[in-house]
Amino acid sequence: MPTNELPLSYPRVLSIAGSDSGGGAGIQADLKTMAALGCYGMTAITALTAQNTCGVRSIHGVPPQMLRDQIDAVVEDIGVDAVKIGMLHSPEIVRTVAEAIERHALPNVVFDPVMVATSGAVLIDHSAVDVLVHELFPRAVLITPNLDEAALLVKRALHTESEMEAAAAELLAMGARAVLIKGGHLQGEVVSDLLALPSGERVWMRDTRIHTPNTHGTGCTLSSAIASYLALGQDLVHAVASARVYIRGALQAGSQVRTGKGGGPLNHGFAPQVMVRMPL
Repeated sequence: MPTNELPLSYPRVLSIAGSDSGGGAGIQADLKTMAALGCYGMTAITALTAQNTCGVRSIHGVPPQMLRDQIDAVVEDIGVDAVKIGMLHSPEIVRTVAEAIERHALPNVVFDPVMVATSGAVLIDHSAVDVLVHELFPRAVLITPNLDEAALLVKRALHTESEMEAAAAELLAMGARAVLIKGGHLQGEVVSDLLALPSGERVWMRDTRIHTPNTHGTGCTLSSAIASYLALGQDLVHAVASARVYIRGALQAGSQVRTGKGGGPLNHGFAPQVMVRMPL
């Protein structure tokens, strides 16, 4: 049977993000998540990073034309059902992505405004922040900042749930179509995430905290899981809820595993498996 007559296709998710040489975040985490959720993952790499579980050593940006070519190549041949956008380090790269979204009418865009790594390393030029807000907020169905990223965007620290609500309203006023502020950095035994919808609806999603040193790549994993569930046909609220279930399973399954000398990654493929114990 010719390939164009085959009856089935995978849900297709494109990650436009940076590469993490340590494998725990960035496009590596995205591809693992997409595969775990039954989607076909593709990538357009925005930057190469030299990093591990201890931190980021260096960042090498991809030229805008190379990024444009990557996006065009996969969209024109394979097609896209959802998009996850991660690390965009410069104004030129932000504009390249925005133009591609318009050029290809890319659907179900989930934008994780990656600005600061878990280790504390700054991953974006300050000159790119305003361009990022203007160009990408209106083009994404959802933005997913953590508390630090939301604080950077609204220019003040966030310490309480009421402050999260106020920040979400500001981000919507800045052009975002929907906002998920992740409250994992708040103190306490309950993790509270806020999904703010343009209708005015506010959906709080709360769970008990999972204590683990292995949280590297949680933001990348959550946003790519949301994009995957959108590609699978779920609406936005259910996609966010499903993605939170997945990431909690990955956190729990990886909580006792040591990978590297610093903050390790999640266990993205946490389906029942036999753990092979290697000598440390």
